[in-house]
Amino acid sequence: MSTEKHLFAEERRHRILALVEAQGRVRIAELQAALKVSEPTIRKDLSLLEQARKLKRTHGGAIAVRPQVEPTIDDRSSLHAEAKELIAKACLQEISSGDSLFLDSGTTVQRIADLLDQPHVNVVTNALGVAGALADRAAVRHTLLGGSVRTLGGTLVGPVALETLKRFTVNTAFISASGLSESGISVADVADAQVKQAVLERARRVIVPLDSSKFGVDDFVTVCPLDRIDMIITEAAGDDIRALCQSHGIRLKAVGTQNEA
Repeated sequence: MSTEKHLFAEERRHRILALVEAQGRVRIAELQAALKVSEPTIRKDLSLLEQARKLKRTHGGAIAVRPQVEPTIDDRSSLHAEAKELIAKACLQEISSGDSLFLDSGTTVQRIADLLDQPHVNVVTNALGVAGALADRAAVRHTLLGGSVRTLGGTLVGPVALETLKRFTVNTAFISASGLSESGISVADVADAQVKQAVLERARRVIVPLDSSKFGVDDFVTVCPLDRIDMIITEAAGDDIRALCQSHGIRLKAVGTQNEA
């Protein structure tokens, strides 16, 4: 087997495992549709993943071998680091001096905050890590929302955060997600989803930066349908994602290939 084919197979199995763990259960037909490969290929992948004790095969599909658990932000930060760096740098190109922004939680959005150096930018955030990154950056003004601390995601959520958001309107909101499918973008926690939904009402433009491992994944709660998104920035996108974006009027920037739709 060539290196290229080996890498493709490993990436495909990673996508399968991500789907199973996000949804708890998947059917072979769903995996075929998401990955554009034959049924025998999916069955072979499921057998290999079961042998590795990463999932359990069922008649017509597979189920997760452990309860779905949201990883901490520290656990997520090391995953797909190169892709996240490319995406974050592309996001900076969408920010101008004098802009007003919302930066929420998520490791890719955190990288945006780490790299942000445009002068006279106003940032609103509910992410403790974003606020920490911007604290000593004199040229960037930032406001940290109040609210209840959600330790797992490093965020401020709840009624106080939602009420405070009503005071702000921003040019661009960078909204993170753990899944993107035909249903929309999704995340693991209801309280985080509520803050994101409130931000969507206060933003003139919505950009979703996310790496390609999130494609085809439906996490626990849907944040919004695809029609509410203006732009997706990722490192790579196949024909299915390009067609999905085009059908919903979403501008897609795939920075790993320098292709844009």
